[in-house]
Amino acid sequence: MKLRQLRYFVTIVDAGSFSRAAQVAHVAQPALSQQMADLEDRLGVTLLQRSARGVNATAAGERLYVEASAILRRVERLPDVVRGHGEEVEGSVSIGMAFPLASQLAGPIMAACRTALPKVRLKLSSAGSIQLAARIREQALDLAVLFESEPYGGCVSVPLFERRLFLLRRANGSLSPGSIKFEELAGLPLVLPHQPNIVRLVLDRLFVAAGIEPHIAAEADVSTDMLAAVQAGVGDTILPLGGTDELPGTITAQAIDPPISLTASIVSSAETPLSAAGEAVRDFIAGFVKQHLSEHPPAGIEPPGG
Repeated sequence: MKLRQLRYFVTIVDAGSFSRAAQVAHVAQPALSQQMADLEDRLGVTLLQRSARGVNATAAGERLYVEASAILRRVERLPDVVRGHGEEVEGSVSIGMAFPLASQLAGPIMAACRTALPKVRLKLSSAGSIQLAARIREQALDLAVLFESEPYGGCVSVPLFERRLFLLRRANGSLSPGSIKFEELAGLPLVLPHQPNIVRLVLDRLFVAAGIEPHIAAEADVSTDMLAAVQAGVGDTILPLGGTDELPGTITAQAIDPPISLTASIVSSAETPLSAAGEAVRDFIAGFVKQHLSEHPPAGIEPPGG
């Protein structure tokens, strides 16, 4: 098995067709097809399935895609590992950020990191926390800044801060002041994120532990849609609160008793050590977030373990 074949295979899966993959890889399509035929023959399985809509990986192909991507990433990192321990750190670091964190921190982190580590190139992507943890385990990312209720398996976590969850309701002037008991949520129509989602995972666990059957009026996959549903009177939602100024004037936040919190952490693979550049970025982000939050403390944010 040749490294070139693995690279071609990953390119085909990413491109979704042989013709597009041939353009990306700068190789003739017949030669690309022959390389894949040789790879399938060597492994004794069918890796790719052609259809009118393009090319898709088979079940065996999906497994190879995960492993091949990790292998190629490690090969690509070799120059960074070799060069990264000089006087000035250099290299490329891929980092993922959970959606709500990316909207607040991605820009400031990238700008500050460019100044502090000028020879380090960041590759940023955004996704849900559970998806990012899976990409860390698959070694498709070097680092991820995400939310967790407990450390993800296969990951090394450095806690950054804790963010409380609040009940967000349409402001109608009839709400009682103060917090709401968790048990009282059972009597409310709720608009919740659908799985896979870290907030939903935590809430489902707590509902089960309390013996509560929640009234789920609707589900959505982004917070803006959940807030829109609250504004429309569909129900209430439960989300982290980045600051009351981010809420529409028609929505109010109510604390939940006992408090429910998620931990924002920066995580890396427990199996593959970070390059020198990766370590530098991890340490920089940890320090930057601590300073940034001390200077711009949003509502609902507490130190780790606070």
